[in-house]
Amino acid sequence: MKTNDFSSSTSPSDRRIGALFRHLTAGTDADRVSSVFASPTSGGAGGSVFAHLVQAPEDAILGVTIAYNKDPSPIKLNLGVGAYRTEEGKPLVLNVVRKAEQQLINDRSRIKEYLPIVGLVEFNKLSAKLILGADSPAIRENRVTTVECLSGTGSLRVGGEFLARHYHQKTIYIPQPTWGNHPKIFTLAGLSVKTYRYYDPSTRGLNFQGLLEDLGAAPQGSIVLLHACAHNPTGVDPTLEQWEQIRKLMRSKGLMPFFDSAYQGFASGSLDTDAKPIRMFVADGGELLVAQSYAKNMGLYGERVGALSIVCKAADVAGRVESQLKLVIRPMYSNPPIHGASIVAVILRDRNLFNEWTLELKAMADRIISMRKQLFEALRARGTPGDWTHIIKQIGMFTFTGLNPAQVSYMTKEYHIYMTSDGRISMAGLSSKTVPHLADAIHAVVTKAL
Repeated sequence: MKTNDFSSSTSPSDRRIGALFRHLTAGTDADRVSSVFASPTSGGAGGSVFAHLVQAPEDAILGVTIAYNKDPSPIKLNLGVGAYRTEEGKPLVLNVVRKAEQQLINDRSRIKEYLPIVGLVEFNKLSAKLILGADSPAIRENRVTTVECLSGTGSLRVGGEFLARHYHQKTIYIPQPTWGNHPKIFTLAGLSVKTYRYYDPSTRGLNFQGLLEDLGAAPQGSIVLLHACAHNPTGVDPTLEQWEQIRKLMRSKGLMPFFDSAYQGFASGSLDTDAKPIRMFVADGGELLVAQSYAKNMGLYGERVGALSIVCKAADVAGRVESQLKLVIRPMYSNPPIHGASIVAVILRDRNLFNEWTLELKAMADRIISMRKQLFEALRARGTPGDWTHIIKQIGMFTFTGLNPAQVSYMTKEYHIYMTSDGRISMAGLSSKTVPHLADAIHAVVTKAL
């Protein structure tokens, strides 16, 4: 099985220290590596105790926006950021979010006291119902514990640290490729990170056979990270039939599913459709973890609203799991913020607001699907060499174009188009006005055979 081992130390604390060291020294030569351990008072920068630090590299994704912001070109286009944009290229605050916030403002009885360690209780209950289904047997039998976390990233980190402390297997398998933050999150949480095959560059689709082989060869009980829908960065998802095969294989080997659900409703436009893979695993009575984010589907990016749900086999176990989650959260950030979770709770508990939200959510998903169709048609109209049907086959915010780093660099230099070096583009950053510009750039780099 082809895997990458990101951490091989035995204890969580050793793994975290080793991971931090590797992160700080990545891309440095021997002299710079040794400088990390130089005397903190050994001159330089006016004798600063931090003079020994090396310059850390920019985040691969966020660095794209930094470069974009520095570009004075009037035709520049940012397709790196994972945030929705309107047809006019502007950030969107949903109408239903503004209504919910107004309700909160008008309620003079609201206070700003600390939330409990687990967060806003109503938000937690409603979030579990949203992802697992209101009729979920796990909820009905009180086998689910849900805690509010700092969006999807925080939910993954809390879940990862909980598993590192209390689960018998310390290895998590993540898809190759995956969101760039995943290996860092789980390594610093104290887990050993390995990969399983997922994407097939030759077909620009799912390497399903490789996925089954790698998970089949994983040690009994290993943790497996699964993207619930709209896989980031590829936009390639298994079919429901393939999900069923994955479920059977994982349950037969006692593998622990850890779902990352960052795009519920944002992929297909349907909240229930995008949650089906998770609900398939819940229906068999087994245990699993789910990290939720409301950044994309409610546009609450900066509010950092998310939840971690752990489905257990018994109610008393769920209670003990929650008690241990509190011990993870308390020294990490004590308790989560109140405002974003309150917005979500207002929308989810009010039938009219909920229905309005589903309409706005569907409109965002439909616009992204429309951008896929427009880009595909534009490339076909130009006679761009190659098969570009993967653009309309993939789903969600991102498309894995298949462009290589040299082609990406050329597009940035000559066309002022910004994206990550792996060729991932955010379809939500496109508009009908900018599709021709992108299509021209892709056509140019492909015909140049860079």
